[in-house]
Amino acid sequence: MTKKTIEDWQALAEKELKASPETLTWLTPEGIAVKPLYTADDLADVGHLESLPGFAPFTRGPRATMYAGRPWTIRQYAGFSTAEASNAFYKRNLAAGQKGLSVAFDLATHRGYDSDHPRVEGDVGKAGVAIDSVEDMKILFDAIPLDQMSVSMTMNGAVIPILANFIVAGEEQGVSRDKLSGTIQNDILKEFMVRNTYIYPPEPSMRIVADIIEYTAKEMPKFNSISISGYHMQEAGATLVQELAFTLADGREYVRAALAKGLDVDEFAGRLSFFFAIGMNFFMEAAKLRAARLLWTRIMQEFSPKKPSSLMLRTHCQTSGVSLAEQDPYNNIIRTAFEAMSAVLGGTQSLHTNSFDEAIALPTEFSARIARNTQLILQHETGVTKVVDPLAGSYYVESLTKELADAAWALIEEVESLGGMTKAVDEGLPKRLIEEAATRRQAAVDRGEEVIVGVNKYRLETEDEIDILDIDNTAVRLSQIKRLEETKRRRDAKAVETTLAELTRVAQTGEGNLLAAAVEAARARATVGEISDAMRAVFGDHSAEPKVVSKVYGDSYHDDPEYQMIVSRLSEFKTALGAKPKIMVAKLGQDGHDRGAKVISSAFGDLGFEVLAGPLFQTPEEAADLAISQKVHVVGMSSLAAGHKTLAPQLVEALKAKGADNIIVVVGGVIPRQDYQYLLDHGVAAVFGPGTNVLEAARAVMDLMQGRLRNG
Repeated sequence: MTKKTIEDWQALAEKELKASPETLTWLTPEGIAVKPLYTADDLADVGHLESLPGFAPFTRGPRATMYAGRPWTIRQYAGFSTAEASNAFYKRNLAAGQKGLSVAFDLATHRGYDSDHPRVEGDVGKAGVAIDSVEDMKILFDAIPLDQMSVSMTMNGAVIPILANFIVAGEEQGVSRDKLSGTIQNDILKEFMVRNTYIYPPEPSMRIVADIIEYTAKEMPKFNSISISGYHMQEAGATLVQELAFTLADGREYVRAALAKGLDVDEFAGRLSFFFAIGMNFFMEAAKLRAARLLWTRIMQEFSPKKPSSLMLRTHCQTSGVSLAEQDPYNNIIRTAFEAMSAVLGGTQSLHTNSFDEAIALPTEFSARIARNTQLILQHETGVTKVVDPLAGSYYVESLTKELADAAWALIEEVESLGGMTKAVDEGLPKRLIEEAATRRQAAVDRGEEVIVGVNKYRLETEDEIDILDIDNTAVRLSQIKRLEETKRRRDAKAVETTLAELTRVAQTGEGNLLAAAVEAARARATVGEISDAMRAVFGDHSAEPKVVSKVYGDSYHDDPEYQMIVSRLSEFKTALGAKPKIMVAKLGQDGHDRGAKVISSAFGDLGFEVLAGPLFQTPEEAADLAISQKVHVVGMSSLAAGHKTLAPQLVEALKAKGADNIIVVVGGVIPRQDYQYLLDHGVAAVFGPGTNVLEAARAVMDLMQGRLRNG
């Protein structure tokens, strides 16, 4: 196509749209300029076009026939309440067409606490299934043949006791560990960046990763030792370039850790897997998976593997949780379907589709069936499985693949210049960039620059109430404690003591393998908490210092009249109050998902509040003490893990007991509308659900403070 032809098209397009060329070009959050028209000329310097599926650099897929030979695996990430309840849910899903299990654990388990620990009162069974010992794990997989079923487990902090329990549960089902198939996430660097369900400091945590890779390489040939996850990065606000770059840089770091254990790269590289989020930028998400395979091949070639499979990136994908909206929630079904199609066109190996109600609560059986059927319809009715890589050769997608790969590689090289991903995480680079991106996006949504149907445009006048799944946290905890006590009563206490002492010795000396030692402890019925504590005694606990970005949300508003009005009002209120209005943003319980808390802290700080970002994992009592000592006017509790009905009333009561009921308590996050009145009845002053505009929240908080000031 000639330059003259392009110029003629541009002139015609401008005439039709009455727009300038700049208006026609879209700048993505990643800074990639997307043109309205792509032609063969855009592929002139794209080097990956000649590759075929199944051959390096695997841009078109890791298998030659892809879905034409075998469709992707349908997985549904699920787990809640007790092992019995989750087991029944799994069996129903498998009977209805699900092909693999993907287990969600509760936050107490993630953080290495048993259900009877006082710090996890509001977390047990809430955002996943509670696992305290092998007895729970056996029930979880009761009558599910582990020699036939691939099991994926999202676990990082307490990865050693959970994988040990899984191995022993398999043994006692008659399935030796060499027959177990599936994946353990085991991706701790991502936890330090965004998700925060870590236990130990970075250095011993990386040792745990390496020990698991070593053990599985030798003992579990069908099992993937790590799922290197970008999913939680995108959920925390990362751009696609950041998700791609930091995930692959994490992978490079894990390979180096395994090599440092003396392993040959071909012993383990073929059992590494990846996990990406799929959001609403349809073509770019598909291009991201293509770019990921291209770049991973480039990275792995550094280590000179002999097997072609060592160069392959294989990935699981999950549709976005952040793209789900509380408002007009049936729109989420449509969003998830588009995201699922994007993942498939990008060439994922397995897929989880979110349920439409997950912006509000845990999925019901009704919503989970729709999510599962979305994939079944894709596989059986759309024809996408008939052709290998249907997007190949697309001017737009191939150009995007190259642009994403180039931009991500530049960021990977920046990480490398710092000394690798562990050093970059220590210095806070990924966390800062992701938090800035999250805050920038929130401002774009609040301003209406990024349209979300039913949230900031085309809103319903009234929202219909939908059925939700509500877990009785107290009943689950009591049930778990009862089984825990029974397990401890029946076990050989001497064997537990001996095996835990050996685990501590391995941790202390560095001699031996941590997972191998933990398997012996689990077999003796040591609990998840006891195994975690045996390593805590040597490694200690990791404690992150909360930091908040500034001048990102405010800079996005510039001279916006509404923003300036709130800034002015806060300034006047400061004069009347005699001090800056002070808000503490608190994360209670074991919920480490802090995107919302960080965005609110950043935005409120830019508006003129004095913001105290509370540490993660506080108890209500600790939060109350900190709020009083720091003389805050408001505590904003951020909740994403369904513990609000337990933890918020406890915070209100703790403040009241300490004579500080003048401190206002508000709650925001993933909170069903059905729970609003309960919280208000228990002393919470205001509730801000998902999708709340930050400026509206700031106005409401100011109204509450001024009302409290007027009333003495």
